Amino acid sequence: MIQIKQTAVIGAGSWGTALAKLLADKGEEVFLWSHRPAHVDALRRDRENRRYLPGAALPATLQPTDDLACVSTCQCVVMAVPSHGFREVFARLVPLLQEGTLLVSAVKGIEVDSGQTMCQVMNAELAQQQRQDALSAGVLSGPSFADEVATSQPTAVTVGFADLEAAQAVQQLFSTPFFRAYTSTDIIGLEISGAMKNVIAIAAGIADGLGCGLNARAALITRGLAEITRLGVALGANPLTFAGLGGLGDLVLTCTGSLSRNRTVGLKLGEGRTLKQALAEMTMVAEGVRTAKSCWLLAAQVSVEMPILEQVYQILYEDKPCQAAVQELFQRSLKEEVEGV
Repeated sequence: MIQIKQTAVIGAGSWGTALAKLLADKGEEVFLWSHRPAHVDALRRDRENRRYLPGAALPATLQPTDDLACVSTCQCVVMAVPSHGFREVFARLVPLLQEGTLLVSAVKGIEVDSGQTMCQVMNAELAQQQRQDALSAGVLSGPSFADEVATSQPTAVTVGFADLEAAQAVQQLFSTPFFRAYTSTDIIGLEISGAMKNVIAIAAGIADGLGCGLNARAALITRGLAEITRLGVALGANPLTFAGLGGLGDLVLTCTGSLSRNRTVGLKLGEGRTLKQALAEMTMVAEGVRTAKSCWLLAAQVSVEMPILEQVYQILYEDKPCQAAVQELFQRSLKEEVEGV
């Protein structure tokens, strides 16, 4: 079994902080990196992330830092920075990594310019810098709000690596009496699910904001899952992944949970705010806004029809009225459920 003695969590937002706290609470030695020295100073002083995860005490074994060199002593590095800054930060830390380091993406997004998932971004940067010396890139995904993880609420996730031994090492690292990790070798399935569920959650929020009712929400979740599955399978994913924690589980949580940032954005849009107004009222990143564009481009590239994604994209980037988008979805030509699109 791969031994992990130190872990670095890169990104001190709510999710990165929750994961670092989870590990520190079980006695692991953890670095929590933030790019802002003032934020690091506040974390050290308060032993709490008052901006992104207020009320969650940070254990003594959690060491805040603004120095990426912290990764040089770690056997596991968890990336928890937003997708739009992921490549730049990861590229900076690649030369500092130990041989054989396990690299975990905890980010649910797709890079707009390249159309790459976060694991694909990591592998591309490792190849670019000729650091393919037994480094393994994988993903942690599933239904997991940071606030609930930080308060030890029961949570189950999936860890995906191509190498099962690497997946099992990360599974052991994160598992606690309240946080249960399963393993998978379907990285692309988990990453497509994690990214696209945020887009569907925006759609669910829009429907709620419009007052469309619970029937509409259930329909969006179900047909959204069909779209996610089609895209994932076209990219080589195992279709069974989409019925699991990283697929249906995360989709249901993000479309229905009051803590969902992406559903909140959609809710504000459905209530009549502009996208600019909706985002101005948020303190944390809603990945689904950028992901709607990257997935829209990716779906076109692989010729997969995704009508819900198409309508969300038009609302976000072409100022389409929300009600018009709902009407267009329901006026599409009639299909078979299983084989139709």
